[in-house]
Amino acid sequence: MSGGGAAVEPFQVEVPEAELEDLRERLGRTRWPRPEVAADWEQGAPLEYVREFCDYWGTEYDWRRLEARLNALPQFRTEIDGVGIHFIHVRSPEPGATPLVMTHGWPGSVLEFLEVIGPLTDPVAHGGEAADAFDLVIPALPGYGFSDPPPATGWDPDRVARAWTVLMARLGYQRYGAQGGDWGSAVSRAVALHGGEGVLGIHLNHDYVDGASIKRLGAEDGFERWTLERRDEFNRTGRGYSRQQSTRPQTLGFGLADSPAGQCAWIVEKFHFWSDPDTVYDRDRLLDNVTLYWLTNTAASSARLYWETARARAPIAPVGVPYALSVFPHDINPVPERWIRAQEPNLAYYNLLDRGGHFAAMEVPDLFTAEVRGAFRAIPR
Repeated sequence: MSGGGAAVEPFQVEVPEAELEDLRERLGRTRWPRPEVAADWEQGAPLEYVREFCDYWGTEYDWRRLEARLNALPQFRTEIDGVGIHFIHVRSPEPGATPLVMTHGWPGSVLEFLEVIGPLTDPVAHGGEAADAFDLVIPALPGYGFSDPPPATGWDPDRVARAWTVLMARLGYQRYGAQGGDWGSAVSRAVALHGGEGVLGIHLNHDYVDGASIKRLGAEDGFERWTLERRDEFNRTGRGYSRQQSTRPQTLGFGLADSPAGQCAWIVEKFHFWSDPDTVYDRDRLLDNVTLYWLTNTAASSARLYWETARARAPIAPVGVPYALSVFPHDINPVPERWIRAQEPNLAYYNLLDRGGHFAAMEVPDLFTAEVRGAFRAIPR
């Protein structure tokens, strides 16, 4: 993979006011669907919930608040293999901090990590120890947020990972770790493959064990049996979004690029179903993420990562570096320790938490921070 232009340029978010006015006008003209006829969220995001959410979005939500928060962080863009990559890069005040590239997933963004940047980069200021300090590199996946959509096919998680190794080398990091959930899990696994001796280990908060292995290993305790039931239920009722985005992401994009209410419902539904039932999100935090997708017009380009991955059909291979996994119980795919030990001979750390779900860094930033610290304590540095 070529590095493209080696320049790393400072970046600031500056959304024209006309785009915010257009968003508000579109929300005011929304043509709403007829209400659902089943109880609660059984048929998807309920009309009353989405309508109230969008009313707040169009009349009270303040994008400039988030813009100021992002612009207070060191942000950059650089071109790798013809694609402009946006990333946040926060160096720790502690000498010898561990470099760590953190990768988000869908329908998330770099915004998932905002609450953990401070504790991870400056642990002493947040009640931790200097030895747990990290230099954080948080890139937006190609086609997400302020990263460019790839101009051609071929950008599956493996190719993204190769871009991340170029990025880390360009920033001067010779040894670093990788962290991720959702697509960030697949990317971090591939970083371990392509980064060679430069990757000291990876920490994931979401991962998979292939179906053949699960069938062979079976379920031996209550958690494993519950995991199988959860997996089956998700495949039966919750995987429609994935099949659509894996097959016809462009068709989906027409509706989501034209209707902010549609974009909102498509994303917020996932936060409802994939999070711990006890999680109470701040409404602005959810809308920050939805608005980022809307303003960057990335509904279709973000969905293409599913299409690319479906065509790559890369098998799950054991990670060749120390591997750590934190399992948040309300994730869409919690993995029991026995299963992951059978797949990952380099398992250095495993922990099953008592709360949290798919968006752990947003839901339970305190636990997520502790897990990243604990994982890399267990990985030789």
